[in-house]
Amino acid sequence: MTLALIERIAGIMVPVLAVVALGWLYARRHAPDMATANRLSMDVFAPALIFSALASRDFSIADNRWLMLASVLIVLGSGLLAWPVARLARVGVRTFVPPMMFNNCGNMGLPLAVLAYGAPGLASMVAMFVVSNAIHFTLGAKLVDPRASVKQLLSTPMNWATAAGFAIAATDLPRPDILMSALKLLGDALIPLMLFSLGVRMVSVSRASVRIGLLGALVCPLTGLAVALAIDSLLPLPDAQRGLMYIFASLPPAVLNFMVAERYGREPNKVAAIVLVGNVASVLFVPIGLLLALR
Repeated sequence: MTLALIERIAGIMVPVLAVVALGWLYARRHAPDMATANRLSMDVFAPALIFSALASRDFSIADNRWLMLASVLIVLGSGLLAWPVARLARVGVRTFVPPMMFNNCGNMGLPLAVLAYGAPGLASMVAMFVVSNAIHFTLGAKLVDPRASVKQLLSTPMNWATAAGFAIAATDLPRPDILMSALKLLGDALIPLMLFSLGVRMVSVSRASVRIGLLGALVCPLTGLAVALAIDSLLPLPDAQRGLMYIFASLPPAVLNFMVAERYGREPNKVAAIVLVGNVASVLFVPIGLLLALR
């Protein structure tokens, strides 16, 4: 790995951690209530981001079908591998397993895809991002809260945005530029707000939560990479998509896991620790994914 590549990876990751740190510092002084901001993220900003990405003219369902299947297998396979780890470590399965399944393919995966493969890589990573989020807000939410209504899960703004975005991509319906620009502006607000909210939550993280964070920081990328290696020879992926599969598999837990845990009251402090420590540890694991991708 060249020094230039290391510097560009740092250029992606350092701003992410800086926004989290800003949220932590602000919360120590002002103790803001982020409940309304988090709900806006889930109900407005995230759906706007998903729809605008899927409805983009750069996205093709047919060209990305095998890559989307790979993302499904990595998400589900990671969960199956993490389940016994949670049992052995005596941590809550519903707290620990979802962050191992749903990784940071948005605010870290998308920039890395552009870095490695340019605009075509971005469109393909968007496909994986959408698939991961679709599973997150159906099966994933049910894992976090078994009492969650299937009807309510299917009718969330995130899933409506996913369905509408796929419909646009499949039928090539008109995409008014004014509407797409407005939705993109809304979607662009999601990532910094999620990161800032995570920093706010970190004020209340205990030392016990940091220990579970360290476990998650290891298990998330290792299970993802294990599944990717297992399916590498089974799927007819072009070289670029094969590389994107490894990048996806090496990513740390997504910030969105914390917001889902907050919404359903599933030990959000512990999930925040898993997400934060995992993203710090990504400086070790993401380069492994890039090496496998670019070999």
